[in-house]
Parts: sequence; structure tokens; C-alpha cells
Amino acid sequence: MTTDQKALITATVPILKENGVLLTKYFYNRMFTHHPELKNLFNMGNQKSDKQQTALALAVLAYAENIANPLVLLPVVDRIGHKHVSLDIRPEHYIIVGKHLIASIQEVLGEAATPAIVGAWTAAYQQLAALMSGHEAGIFQQKINTKYGWTGWRPFVVQKKIAESDEITSFYLYPSDGGKVAKHQAGQFISLRTFLPELKLNQARQYSISSAPNHDYYRISVKRELGQEIDTNGMISNRLHDHVHSGNILEITAPAGNFVLADDLDAPVTLISGGVGLTPLLSMLQSLIANEHQHQITWLHGCRNENVHAFKQHVEEIGSEFPNFNQYTFYNEPTETNKRAGIYEGFLDIAVIPQLNLDLNGHYFVCGPPVFIKKQYQDLVSAGISKDRIYFEEFGPQVLLLN
Repeated sequence: MTTDQKALITATVPILKENGVLLTKYFYNRMFTHHPELKNLFNMGNQKSDKQQTALALAVLAYAENIANPLVLLPVVDRIGHKHVSLDIRPEHYIIVGKHLIASIQEVLGEAATPAIVGAWTAAYQQLAALMSGHEAGIFQQKINTKYGWTGWRPFVVQKKIAESDEITSFYLYPSDGGKVAKHQAGQFISLRTFLPELKLNQARQYSISSAPNHDYYRISVKRELGQEIDTNGMISNRLHDHVHSGNILEITAPAGNFVLADDLDAPVTLISGGVGLTPLLSMLQSLIANEHQHQITWLHGCRNENVHAFKQHVEEIGSEFPNFNQYTFYNEPTETNKRAGIYEGFLDIAVIPQLNLDLNGHYFVCGPPVFIKKQYQDLVSAGISKDRIYFEEFGPQVLLLN
């Protein structure tokens, strides 16, 4: 890009701040009108809730603000890249997106979209697409180079289906070809694709792997969604609960995601989960124990009540075998028995645990609903924990701006 083009991109930042979501809504509507087949690739639940449009608007804004040095966005590029690879998004998809994004800029801005501005954004998108697809090519190559790794969608058979609580059920997925699987990094997810009759579309959703890393199978632990307005994510989860049984075949992609334990994590670890957000942290806990972690491990978990507390006994059994493990649990609706057993009442709050030791050199992994993540992140920072020691996983498109 030329210096003049970069200046034009920077000049559009105020417009993006004010009208970014309007632009991305228009873009998605335009693209799906011309390419309805892409509805099978994109999560239509995130479209309906505007989460995808908001996430794209934030990404475009961040790119425009850093157009002088887009390499500072590499952590974001890596996170998005893992999502794209997990959904098997390929370079040809960037061509389609670019065509409709530039057309949307022209049509939404009208006369304000001068040839110079359109030219600048065309060059900017080509630069971004090259950065993204190049990074994703590297991730795809990693999948191929990993022992028992693969790319694209692969059929798996459900060998076991086990209820973990009133709401969460685990599915044990083994390759239908009888082969082995790539050992995931604790904290990663897989994408699962199924046909939704309600939408007459194939839809994919990403689920954290809750099992310990191994070469035989993946376990995902899925929450049933309740309520009148069930989005596409809820439809997929509920379809797994209601219509998928042992012996059924599901298509999944290889593990992806950068919300993972470092290989040389030589420091205390604190896991903080809300509801079904415990799934990637459970894999982390099992990995830490298996690798004989030499420091304190602390798990803080919050949920509504004992009936929806998945893996409660399993975590207690793991912890009982590890001398440096502490666990603190919060229920919104604890029974008197729960309280006598040491369960805290209310929303998870690190400030009410007097014996909690927040080591400034420790690492803190947070997963749960957005409001949960935001509170825990802010509370940790207020307690003196450095932001670069806090890692979080937001299910779905990331819209939290915390780091």
C-alpha cells in the first residue's frame, strides 16, 4: 500500500466507529444474497444475534487503526486464523468476501466512496487477505505435520454418550475409519458439522475438548440450551442431546485454538470457569496433573446449583490425588448441605475467598459467558495481576475488548 492509501484508510476510522456494524450487516446480507451456499459455512445463529457482524466490524476497525503496522494485530490474526482453519475456510473464500466487502463500502458510503477511497480499501483488503490466508496456510500445514493430523472434515462415530449433569452431556468421538487422532493441546476446540432440518442448512459449531490429550478419541461436553428463543448454536447443541446417539456419525475438523497451556508453564496456575466454560479448563487440569505440574493448581468454578455442576466428582477425585490442588465453588442456589460443605453462595467473586492466594507470577485461565469473563478479568487486574498473565476464551466470535 502507498502512504496516501494508508492515510485514506486512517481517515475512515471515524466512519467505521460510527457505522461499522451497519456496514458489516449490509455486507453479510449482500454476500448471502449472491452466495446462499455460504450459509452452510457461516454460523447463522451468530448472524441472527449480530455477534458476527459486531466481531467483523471490530476487526475491520482494528485493522484500519493499525494500517501503518498491521503486524501488531498478529495475536488477533492467530486467534481468528484458528477459527477459520477449524471451519475449513480456504483462500477462495477470501476472494468472495473481498468482492462483496468492497462493493458494500461503495454502496453504503455512496458518493463519499470516491475512487481513491475504494482503491485504498481494495489494496488494504488484499493486504489483509494475504496476511490472513498466509497465516492460515501455516496452521493448515501444522495440522498435516502433526502426528495423525488431518485437514478438512472427517467422519467420527459417537461411541459413548454420558450425562454429566442435568444440562451437560459428553460425547466420545472416535474416527469412523478406525484410525488415530492428533493429540490436542489442552484448551483447544474442534468444529462439529451437522444438518439442521429447521434451517435446511449444514451448520457448524465449535466445542472445547474436555478430555485429556490422547491419540484415540475426543470428548466434547455439550450444554442443552433452554428457553423460547433458541439460536442456531442452541439448535445444534440440542440436536446432539435429542437426536445423536451411540453409533451415529458426525463430521469434525482437527483441534484448533490458541487458548492453551504453554509447554513450559513453570508457575502456579489458576483456572476460573463459569457454567459450561469448565470444558477447556478440565482438559487443562488433566494435562497439568498428567505432566506432574510442580506448582499450585487452583480451580474456581461458578454455576447455578449442584444439579448443573458437571464433572464435580471427577474434579474432586483428580484433586484428591494432587497435593497442590485447591478448589473453590460458587452456586447461585446452594442448599444448606452445600454451604456446610464449603460452597460459596452467589456469583463467583475472588474477593470473598480469604485464603485465596493470587500469585503475581502465576497464570490465570478464564472461560465462561462474556459477563463472567469481564468480571473475573477486571477483578484479577484490580488484585494486581498483570494483564499478560490472564488468558480467556470467549465462545463464539470475540467481541470482548479486554487485552
